[in-house]
Amino acid sequence: MPYARNSELPESVRNSLPEHAREIYRKAFNSAWDQYRDPEDRRGSDSREETAHKVAWAAVKQEYHKEGDRWVRDRD
Repeated sequence: MPYARNSELPESVRNSLPEHAREIYRKAFNSAWDQYRDPEDRRGSDSREETAHKVAWAAVKQEYHKEGDRWVRDRD
């Protein structure tokens, strides 16, 4: 179930991530959704959706980190 818009992301994602991080999350989720269609391409027994969410969070963490309750963009 790819997301066409950031407004369709899970509430927990919408409520915690800044807009740019939501964009990263959505694009990474959608890409992983396509990439891990076949169960043999996934690790362990994770579902396609679980795998896509894990990939999306990993993508966000490439550019953002958490400070207290907020996600902030890393500085170069």
